[in-house]
Amino acid sequence: MAKVLAINAGSSTLKWKLFSLPEEEVIASGMVDRLGLPQSKFVIQKAGGEKQSETRDQIDAQEAAAMVLTRLKSDGILTHLSEITGIGHRIVAGGENFKDSVIITPTTLKQIKDLSEYAPLHNPTQAYYIEVFQQLLPKTVQVAVFDTSLYATMPEVNYLYSIPYDYYKQFGARKYGAHGTSHRYVAHRTAEILGKDLNDMKLITLHLGSGASITAFDHGKAVDTSMGFTPLAGITMSTRSGDIDASLIPFLMRHLGISDVQDFIDILNNKSGLLGISGLSPDMRDLDEAKDTNRLAQLALDIFANRVVKYVGSYIAEMGGVDAIAFTAGVGENSVAMRAKIADQLGYFGITVDDAKNNVHGKEQIINQDGAPVDVLVVPTNEELMIVRDVARLTKKAPVTK
Repeated sequence: MAKVLAINAGSSTLKWKLFSLPEEEVIASGMVDRLGLPQSKFVIQKAGGEKQSETRDQIDAQEAAAMVLTRLKSDGILTHLSEITGIGHRIVAGGENFKDSVIITPTTLKQIKDLSEYAPLHNPTQAYYIEVFQQLLPKTVQVAVFDTSLYATMPEVNYLYSIPYDYYKQFGARKYGAHGTSHRYVAHRTAEILGKDLNDMKLITLHLGSGASITAFDHGKAVDTSMGFTPLAGITMSTRSGDIDASLIPFLMRHLGISDVQDFIDILNNKSGLLGISGLSPDMRDLDEAKDTNRLAQLALDIFANRVVKYVGSYIAEMGGVDAIAFTAGVGENSVAMRAKIADQLGYFGITVDDAKNNVHGKEQIINQDGAPVDVLVVPTNEELMIVRDVARLTKKAPVTK
């Protein structure tokens, strides 16, 4: 029985799951939160067991990885670390270099680092974790699973910007998208739930979390997505602005006395979105609690829904219809009110939710009204499972059974 470790690393978190194959069962999972900050938190949970946690100050990336492996042994989950036959890493940006997941080599690792300008908040951290696990488990095969590879099927008409074509040829200036690993899982799982073939469907998946993106699938292929050259573009997010007029950047830089454009990009990434509009919080739960007495909290929620509706509507027009839409990620899986709000504004297309069915948090559920022409679902994402399946496929350590 093979055991594969899925690593989903962010700038301040390390999420992981250990799977057994070919059963695709989660043996253990956990995360390290607030990396490099006071009160860093390590969490581990055995299958069927209670979560255990410990808090330390300023756990760094190398310590976090070592803690995962140490606890897997000390908690009796593994007898020997050699039982881990593969490690899969979620990588945000693969550019045009990687149209599929790959086994990591020194050349691959260098390319991941070189692509950091496409995802400066993600690729450097993810490359570092690859190196850390190479040091800790030097004989274990590692695989890179790229968020952007899903969008290799996008047509030029959707991935090119209306700027001189030479900028694309010389510098790779194009839409790459993100969250592809999540959208890929949700699309396939949606088709399974509905008992349909994804290749026969027009589907829109809504990954609505702290980072948020929307992807259109036409007969099994991702044909368009809301995020762009970087994960900054698209709909309003927790702290990211989403789409803005590029001319606004020099205008505000002049008025704010900002000389380094990177400082303004930091504002767009970290101080905008729901936080920037409300002035209160990037967390939709906080805005929901405050919306009755705080006008800007309500406005932030309205703008979020508005941007989602615009993208979904444009994709329905682009594909000439839609068979199903699926909500996923933190907001998509848990915000009953936001799902209802979005569906209500899309009612013209036959997109509805049944109030009773929609009253679900983090569970698979078909939530549209009976007889509605468009299926609407909640489908919790499982990026780690997609990572593990790609490790199994590329290493041939075990067959993919589902």
